[in-house]
Amino acid sequence: WTKIYSFLKQTPGTYTGDEANSRQFIEAVYWIMRTGAPWRDLPEKYGNWNSVYKRFSRWADKKIWQRMQEYFTDEPDMEWLMLDSTVVRAHPCAAGALKKNGGQAAQALGYSRGGFSTKIHTTVDALGNPVRFYLTGGQAHDAPRAKILLERFDFEAVIADRAYDSADLIEYIENQGALAVIPPRKNRTESRETDWSLYKARHLVECFINKIKHYRRIFSRFEKYDSRYMAFL
Repeated sequence: WTKIYSFLKQTPGTYTGDEANSRQFIEAVYWIMRTGAPWRDLPEKYGNWNSVYKRFSRWADKKIWQRMQEYFTDEPDMEWLMLDSTVVRAHPCAAGALKKNGGQAAQALGYSRGGFSTKIHTTVDALGNPVRFYLTGGQAHDAPRAKILLERFDFEAVIADRAYDSADLIEYIENQGALAVIPPRKNRTESRETDWSLYKARHLVECFINKIKHYRRIFSRFEKYDSRYMAFL
């Protein structure tokens, strides 16, 4: 909590006059994220549910949650980066984003084989800690979003599964002077060597995705707007 409060005090757009109130608010958001309960079911000890929700939404719009995540990952281990994605089923209440906000498609909602869904694309460092998230509709392919997950990072290697086997991506990674540890697709006419020893480290990104899915508000999407869902991440 000490580190979180230190971040809040130096971040514009956050009210931290009462430390106890600030901590209660953070704990309220954590309770919602962990249980997946509707905001209206927030226990009274955390305060008025509507006030907590409005404050949470304001912080999401100001990207304060995103800045908090960046604050705690200011010294990542960039020896190598690992990419992966996971599809999250969206609840019917996530539908109905206003057209003035771009509608559902602009809120990273789509339809995959599993139905109405969102896909979380993520980058983790060599220690398995997250350094970037990106949201798309559930039907989106992995490889086209890889550059977004890698841009502005300085890395020595990129580890990912066959879904990221793209000639364009491989060229991009090699142009950065890095090693692409990505197994070739089985239908490739020209195979490519893979460092299978280094590839074993990819379990770290899978373990990270498994950890975040213990939080019910991440395991299922209830938010209409991608900024709200991203705030929980």
